[in-house]
Amino acid sequence: MIDPRIKFRHIQCFVEIVRQGSLKGASERLNLTQPGVSRTLKDLEETLGAILLERDRGGVTLTPQGEVFWHFAQTSMAALQQGLDGVDQMTRGGRTVVAVGALPSVAASLMPQVVAHLATAAPKTQMHIVEGAHGDLVGRLRAGALDMVIGRLGAVETMQGLSFTQLYTEVVDMVVRPGHPLLRAPQLASLRDWPVIYPPRDSAIYGLVETFMLANGIGDLPDKLETVSGAFAHVYTPASDAVWIISHGVVAPALAAGRLVRLPFDTGPTRGPIGVMTRAGQSASAASDTVLLAARKVLAERD
Repeated sequence: MIDPRIKFRHIQCFVEIVRQGSLKGASERLNLTQPGVSRTLKDLEETLGAILLERDRGGVTLTPQGEVFWHFAQTSMAALQQGLDGVDQMTRGGRTVVAVGALPSVAASLMPQVVAHLATAAPKTQMHIVEGAHGDLVGRLRAGALDMVIGRLGAVETMQGLSFTQLYTEVVDMVVRPGHPLLRAPQLASLRDWPVIYPPRDSAIYGLVETFMLANGIGDLPDKLETVSGAFAHVYTPASDAVWIISHGVVAPALAAGRLVRLPFDTGPTRGPIGVMTRAGQSASAASDTVLLAARKVLAERD
């Protein structure tokens, strides 16, 4: 029998702390004060009689007891989320809801067409789209808050417990504003002379970009801004001398419209698979299958 002192808020708080990697991140996500999050975690640990997380300035680390509890806490949250979704669908008069995590390149280049296709092909399928970085989205997927994530295949260590179905491949672009001085004499080594908007460490393309840079003899960039915010970079890059390193799908519309220009560097080695991530062993719902079929239909029409 579950100890009645353990409440939903304890499980939710613990899962979010681990997912965000810090008490501060969890407090922001849950819209709670940091002392409140800390107090909830302490209550849970006292109830269980075990320390679940080690805290330091760098964030939090699971203890052996925490590793065990983390596994079952995620499973419990996922099961509860599925139950809530089922009730929600019933109250919506038969409409089915599918929660999709979309990495920025997919959110910009694929999802608008998928949604438009579903509006006519499956009008009773309601989409809930969450855009974010790879690490955040796969964490939500594992916790059951998302049915699937569509985006670039992550590093091996980030894909534990997940399945991946490839849809297409995509390259990383380096783009600038029209008339940028670097367009007159484009050389990779000259990136050191300009501000560079760079993928952060938890992004899916970070490792590929780092490898590409090192392979071309480019070490640390002196003026580097790390962000996954397309909203920021789409405004900042055309109005500055910044070089934006980003997946092609994010900037494809801006390139087609002439708001941005691709630097003529061979970034072929950064090409990687884009596909659908789901929880390993998860039985796909009819709504999830509908979204996957719509994505494939859109891609086939493009080709």
